Amino acid sequence: MTFPYFAAFFAAAAILASASAGSAADTDKYWVFYGTYTGGKSKGIYRSEFDAKTGALSPAELVAEMGSPSFLAVHPTNKFLYAVGEGGDKDGGPVVAFALEGKTRALTKLNELTSGGPGPCHISIDPAGQFALVANYGGGSCAAFKLGDDGKLAARTSFVQHKGSSVNKARQEGPHAHCGAFDPTGKYAFVVDLGLDQVLVYALDRPIGVLRTYHTFKMPNGSGPRHIALAKSNDLAYVCGELDSTVNVVKYDLGKGVSESVQSLSTLPEPVNGNSTAECILHPSGKYVYVSNRGHNSVAVFKVGGDGKLTAAGHITGDIKTPRNFNVDPTGKWMLIASQDADKVGTFEIDLATGLAKETKSVVTVGKPVCVKFIPVAK
Repeated sequence: MTFPYFAAFFAAAAILASASAGSAADTDKYWVFYGTYTGGKSKGIYRSEFDAKTGALSPAELVAEMGSPSFLAVHPTNKFLYAVGEGGDKDGGPVVAFALEGKTRALTKLNELTSGGPGPCHISIDPAGQFALVANYGGGSCAAFKLGDDGKLAARTSFVQHKGSSVNKARQEGPHAHCGAFDPTGKYAFVVDLGLDQVLVYALDRPIGVLRTYHTFKMPNGSGPRHIALAKSNDLAYVCGELDSTVNVVKYDLGKGVSESVQSLSTLPEPVNGNSTAECILHPSGKYVYVSNRGHNSVAVFKVGGDGKLTAAGHITGDIKTPRNFNVDPTGKWMLIASQDADKVGTFEIDLATGLAKETKSVVTVGKPVCVKFIPVAK
């Protein structure tokens, strides 16, 4: 790639990041979009209005009918939303692009492509808003998609089939890609594979959108890595182990193509039969890492030290049942926890001094909620 291309890319990324940050800082009102599993009480994607001053949520309303839109991603301009629908045959499940209209943020479907492999379960957008990354759990693969200026999925530009297995014969008989994330520069794509006990790092050939194998983070055997959170410094990753209820710290240098797992901590106060972790996120301040426990029905809290390592700080508990996903609002004051098996999303107020949070009375009914995303209310 030439220097002018890099300059143009980073300028675009800086403008998008500035615009997004400004919109979040200038408002106390957000739309919260919920991805769900359908077939019961849910028919697709829902949303509520969220007041960041009080933590209040309006009743959830259906904004797009779609089969099991289990994970959502928001374009950095806040003009488009993308969803994957779990399921599909060998050619893959649906990857759908929506336009977010004006002040109402109503969803209008733009187009749909297939994910390339069965069981798409996660989607993310690069910092410049030019590419989407999809993880296919069922097929153990990942794919990149070029995004048009109009928000549409222009084309699937790359598909990579993972190969191998690991020590847990019941869950790791083959590859199971569970999530993907772009590094802050947008040059690299991280794909977490539960079946391989690996995080595969791909260099993204941006002009054509091809994922090229670059580096691999080896995770603890049998940990079943599921989701990843990347520090803004772009040298630390936090990865939750679904199968062994852990959070793992990886230090890396992408320039040199090296990495080292430096810490592994339990997400539980004591062993819980059948527990599995789900989501792993970094607080907007960078001071705390959170991991959800399904079984213990809690969110584990870890304080980030100066060296990036973690110290267990306790657990967020309450009326929570199977917290597959949760998210912290852009102000950092509130956590919305989706109880998949209780058909609801609850608001918890975060104590910024400890990272812990207490349950509030703000709760909305949503059938099988499995993803929570914030978008500023347009002025």
